[in-house]
Amino acid sequence: MTALSVGNVSELSIPPISRTTLALFAGASGDVNPIHIDVDVAKSAGLDDVFAHGMLSMAYLGRLLTNIAPQQQLRSFKVRFASITPIHGSPACTATVTSIDDVDGERRATLTLQMALPDGTVTLLGDAVIALD
Repeated sequence: MTALSVGNVSELSIPPISRTTLALFAGASGDVNPIHIDVDVAKSAGLDDVFAHGMLSMAYLGRLLTNIAPQQQLRSFKVRFASITPIHGSPACTATVTSIDDVDGERRATLTLQMALPDGTVTLLGDAVIALD
């Protein structure tokens, strides 16, 4: 794990989200809601096309976190969904260290998390706590 300090920013760029990615995620996650994989269903709901599962977006933020520290050092991970991630969107994930504290005898870093599209639309916000020792 790289040494973290307040203000450190970690990033993860995601390739464009394809229909194949959505179909594979639906099968793997069990979230087979057709609004994520069937354009006719999406259009019947007033949308232009299908969009990514919220949990797929959260999984990308999870990948960023485990790029920063091993999974066993993750103490909390919370997100809230801010906007849909459209098909063919290329979101970027960022994690910014906002504080480092001693909690219950353990040094922990608190990070703010964000996933955003190239046009600046934020699709996911959250925070996480990672044990440093």
